[in-house]
Amino acid sequence: MAMPRNKLHGLVAATFTPMTQDNEINLSVIGQYVDYLVKVQGIKNIFVNGTTGEGLSLTVEERKLLAEEWINQGKGKLDQVIIHVGSLSIKDSQQLAKHAAEYNASGIAVISPFFFKPQSIVFYPFLLKANLSRLTSSRATGFVQHVTEISLGFEYQRISKALTEFLKEVAAAAPSTPFYYYHLPELTGVSLNIVELLDGIEKRIPTFQGLKFTSSDLLDFGQCVHKYKDKFAMLYGKDELLLSAMVLGASGAVGSTYNYIGNLCNKMLTVTERGDFITAREHQAVVQEFIGSVSRFGFGVAENKVTMMLVSGIPLGPPRLPLLECSEEKRAKILAKLKILGILT
Repeated sequence: MAMPRNKLHGLVAATFTPMTQDNEINLSVIGQYVDYLVKVQGIKNIFVNGTTGEGLSLTVEERKLLAEEWINQGKGKLDQVIIHVGSLSIKDSQQLAKHAAEYNASGIAVISPFFFKPQSIVFYPFLLKANLSRLTSSRATGFVQHVTEISLGFEYQRISKALTEFLKEVAAAAPSTPFYYYHLPELTGVSLNIVELLDGIEKRIPTFQGLKFTSSDLLDFGQCVHKYKDKFAMLYGKDELLLSAMVLGASGAVGSTYNYIGNLCNKMLTVTERGDFITAREHQAVVQEFIGSVSRFGFGVAENKVTMMLVSGIPLGPPRLPLLECSEEKRAKILAKLKILGILT
């Protein structure tokens, strides 16, 4: 039986993991962090231990401690605390899922494994071409294209089945906790049509509640929204394309910039709901100008973390290796851009 829906909506901040200068997790500033999100940025939903939070660079024990602290500090202040429990090991994911449920997380999310990926068929069109020498060029090319399309269809089915099995086993470790799939093909290399993955997924994963869709494939996202927006939370994960996703019907968004420009993006959502797309585009343009500008010199987790520290004043420390610290040169450029755009005065 499917779980009753409590659809997550609005902005969700993908939180950074505070670190000491010795590269140990720093739980002591999380209370201050929660208050900043709620009181200054107007953000009441968070996504913990994801990509922004360097979740896959943390130990299982560290991830548990962080989940506990975010949940405890968020009581009475935050609406929803979603804990990312994805891991390359299904046993670790299950352990983290069970732990999150024990501490009453609002939900859990899982990214696809990306070293040993969900199983797929390997197809080599050039081998087929070599055996079609007796056909004319045009007939051979058409045949190869046709067979390739069929093969890709089977491949997507195989990937979808393997991925669904993985997600189902993790979700089963927390049978009463809302479950979300975290789609991030640019980093995982696991690419499939999510609209097909969602077909009947609630029958296989009764706790399935929605999707964090971090891809610029608005065709696939739009189809997901069109078919499933009344069933599932459709959360978009590309901050620079938030307005486009909202126009398509996204129920909300999960992103790192909402930590420090949540107020601006909340204004964008408000005017979008009123149909004031001129103002909404102006707000989106500021976000795009910032992300586009800093991306030209490299804007990863380290630079993003520095941006949060510059705007909020909260000491978040360095990222963990293999990520390198943001250089002073980049820090100066980020600071200058924040001031030009009026994000920091």
